This record gives sequence, structure tokens and C-alpha cells, in this order.
Amino acid sequence: MENKFVPVMITPFNLKAKLDFDVVSKLIDFYLAAGVKGFFANCLSSEMYSLTEDERLELTSFIVKYVRGRVPIVATGSFGLTIEDKAIFAKKIYETGIDAVILITGHFANVDDSDEILIRNFNRMLELTPGIPFGLYECPAPYKRILTAKVFKNLVESGRFIYHKDTSIEKEQVLAKLNILKESGNTTFEFFDAHTPNASYVVRNGGMGMSSISGNFYPEILVWMVNNAGNPAMKEKVDWLQNELIQVDPSIHVAYPMSAKYFLAKRGLPIRTISRAHVLELTPSQKEVLDALHEKFLGWCDTLGIEKVAIESIVAPKVYPDPAI
Repeated sequence: MENKFVPVMITPFNLKAKLDFDVVSKLIDFYLAAGVKGFFANCLSSEMYSLTEDERLELTSFIVKYVRGRVPIVATGSFGLTIEDKAIFAKKIYETGIDAVILITGHFANVDDSDEILIRNFNRMLELTPGIPFGLYECPAPYKRILTAKVFKNLVESGRFIYHKDTSIEKEQVLAKLNILKESGNTTFEFFDAHTPNASYVVRNGGMGMSSISGNFYPEILVWMVNNAGNPAMKEKVDWLQNELIQVDPSIHVAYPMSAKYFLAKRGLPIRTISRAHVLELTPSQKEVLDALHEKFLGWCDTLGIEKVAIESIVAPKVYPDPAI
């Protein structure tokens, strides 16, 4: 299977902090033009905890209809107080047409609960949702529940999971999961890492690719990375870019996702710096850091011969044929 970059989609809002579907469509066009191979909708970057249940479903449904099957789409579906509530919402969001429902690991056990409780709750979720393919995400909120090798092996062997977004950060933990996946012989399970500094390491050790917030700044760079990290002939260039990404990674997390919206607006997308998750405006110093990062991005593209998305073609008004003709 080919390596992939799958963005964790941000949510554009209008001046009333309502979903801005016109900009959502332009954002999808932008991601696709950059070469992404899938979408993770209704995720933490989407400000999912700040959306109502109806908004989560409406946004996901819109994305599915606009993408029209061009790439796979996954979306978070483990909302609700009880496992039964989570199962009900999972069914609703799966009916929007997504390819898999993502389960947040921290939604299935309290912070002090044992792995046995976590596995039991996952199994109950599977019992209540026959036929629905699932994915896993070690989301930082409500708390980051990193899956142990024991739990990961149990879930892989269930045959119900086809996707995993890892936030272990530590390479040893990432490799342990990749080895479990390799030993399982499961060829439909896709392993993605959320930590941009791990990009080349994950691809070189058998991971499917990346699903990191850095793709909401420069998806072209992440697409290039996952496409080339496994090529020995490109090792020197990949290692150079990886070092560059490691150096700038802390700066993109500050005031995120507002930082991403500012960066994309700077690139020319008509996205407003309005966020429900981060209510404060960016400071002048934060903007200066992002402006400098934009210059670095342009330099990376020039050095590696990466073609930047032509924003003009994305934001230009679409011309539709006259129905009377």
C-alpha cells in the first residue's frame, strides 16, 4: 500500500462563529491539490468539543458529499456519557458515509482505570455496533490514553479496526505497535503518527504515514515527506527536511488551531482567524513567528523542488454553465 498523508481537518467559522461551509469546500480543494490521500474530519483540530452534536454530523456529512469518494474519510464518533450513548452517535456519524468511525482512547476508561477495564469497554462498544469499521486515536483530550502493547494487540486482533492515529511520541512505543501490526499479518490496518518529528522514522519502519497538525500549515511538505522517506536515494534530503521540521514543530502548537488559520490566510485561503477553542487573538510576537515560518516553508519548497498549491485556482469563483444553454 502507498504511504499517505491524512490531514486532521480544521473548521472554518464565519463572523458569527458558525460553520462556514463555503470555506470548508475551499479547504478540501486545497488539501486535495496538495496530494493528501484521506481526511480525518470531526477531530480535535476541528474543535470537535466545541461543536454541537448536530454540527458534528452536519460538518462530516458536508465533507463526505463534497469529497465524493475521491479519498477515504474518517471521523470521531465516540461521544456520549455511556457506552450505549457512544454507540448511538457512532451509528449516526457512520451513516454520513465515512469509511471508519474513530474512537478516542480516553473516552473508554477513566485516567486511573486498568487496561482490563479499557478492553472491556471497547468490547462492549463493538458488540453494540456490528458491521461498523473503527479507528483509534490517542487524543490529548479529555486526557491522553496511550495504548499499551497488550491493548493494541487485543484491538488489532479483533478485526474491527482499520485505522490508528498514534500520539506516543516516543519511538520505542511507536515501534512496539508497528511490530505488533506486522506480526498480526493484518494488511487492512493503517497506522498513522501524529508527531511530525517522527515522520521519516514511522514510514521507514512500516507505518502508513502521517496525520499531524503540521499539515494544516504546509500539507505539500508532509505529502513529500511520506512519499520519499522510504526511498534510500532520497535519504539525505529527507533527513535534512526532517531536521527542519523538528526545529519548527514547537512553534506551530502555540495558539493552535488559530495559528494554522492565520498561516493559511497568509497563504491566501479565505479563512478567518476565528476559533471556538482558542478565543484570544494572536499576539504580534506569535504572528512574527508564523511569518518567519512561512518564509521557511517557501525555502523548503525551493530547495526540494516541491510545487506549492496554486491558491488562486482554489479561491477563484467557480464558473457554472448557464442552465438555459
